[in-house]
Amino acid sequence: MLAIFLKTLPFFAIIALGYMAGRTKFFSEEATAYLTKFVFYFALSAMIFRFAANLSLSEVWDTRLIAAYLWGTTFVYGIATLVAFFRKLDVPTAAIEAQCAVIGNIGFLGIPMLTLLMGEAAVGPIMMMLAVDLIVFSSLIVILITASRDGRVSIEMLKTVGIGLLKNPMIVAMTLGLLVSGFSIPVPTPANEFLAILGGAATPGALFAIGASLASKSAERLEVAGWLTFCKLVLHPAFVAFGALYLFSVEPYAASVMIAAAALPVAGNVYMLAQHYGAAPQRVSAAILVSTAISILTVSFVIAWVSPG
Repeated sequence: MLAIFLKTLPFFAIIALGYMAGRTKFFSEEATAYLTKFVFYFALSAMIFRFAANLSLSEVWDTRLIAAYLWGTTFVYGIATLVAFFRKLDVPTAAIEAQCAVIGNIGFLGIPMLTLLMGEAAVGPIMMMLAVDLIVFSSLIVILITASRDGRVSIEMLKTVGIGLLKNPMIVAMTLGLLVSGFSIPVPTPANEFLAILGGAATPGALFAIGASLASKSAERLEVAGWLTFCKLVLHPAFVAFGALYLFSVEPYAASVMIAAAALPVAGNVYMLAQHYGAAPQRVSAAILVSTAISILTVSFVIAWVSPG
């Protein structure tokens, strides 16, 4: 446990550095927004494309893994939704809380950290989980909130969801990379080196951006944040682990990566969705802040548990 903690500590130290830069206003919210945009559209996309271009679809696609992740994530999503309805919350707020309970920071934290800690072979399972989060659950929340407010599911709404997916740089980078690999298109050495250099900026840039963005988050409604943090850091990896190890017999290494990724704290894009739709952004803000702080210990524990030996 201590050895794993010491390995994860530098990643969280960069997050802390970004947080201090944001809190002291050395790094403004506008600067954070531009850094996030750079990482999201350029550095992280280059990293994902490069990884995907060197993998075959057979190395990435794992039906058992997808089934286990969908099962565990849907189960926790349902628990969070039922608890929200029991507390008499409206559909948009319940959907946002359920999103907090299952959507982890796989893109900005998971890909950089887990590929370094668990090896580049981890990228296949991580990309599948990221695809499920983006295609299934990010679409689901838009449909639930929009349908509850409009009173119906419209073609226009589904079109908006589809266009949003097509414009997501991580989905685009993943798809293009797998196409390059699938058609055995050679990546020229200068292009590969360009992608390696640009993708190398993803890890420090993403971690620093996470910290700087946390500086603007508030810790209001701590009792709700505590519940959502428990869902994300404890229930989600636990049910994903049960699905992977007992229900679907996922290959051990892929299962370990999936469980570790499921233990990551609440993703920042949930806050953006909450803010965009005006659905409880303060409680999402608190959940991100609390879950990220506590995950310094819990992520180390989970990675130590799933690591060989």
